[in-house]
Amino acid sequence: MLRPIDNFFLNLEEPIKSTMLFLRSYIPTLSDDISEEWKYKLPFYYYKGKMFCYLWIHKKYKLPYIGIVVGDKLQHPDLLLEKRARMKILLVNPEADIDVEKIKQIMQQAMKHY
Repeated sequence: MLRPIDNFFLNLEEPIKSTMLFLRSYIPTLSDDISEEWKYKLPFYYYKGKMFCYLWIHKKYKLPYIGIVVGDKLQHPDLLLEKRARMKILLVNPEADIDVEKIKQIMQQAMKHY
């Protein structure tokens, strides 16, 4: 029997599914201190035991994104605050090559706040 987090990823449609599966595998490689959990019915990633980021799909743009918990402390032109007070998001276009260097840079900047 699959866990709810596994079902979440498997039930996505392409090309979002491939993008989200890549992000699922890539984010934990950024640090040995990152772990994956199922929280608030979405995939959440913890850094050193604290909420770090999550994966979701933007309702308006229909694009996957990485939600960054300490986003309000980060400065990057591709991070969107929208109507959130604290978290910022990074949209990921499933139709284009994923800019792993940009993701790595943003996530490393976020890790400095823990």
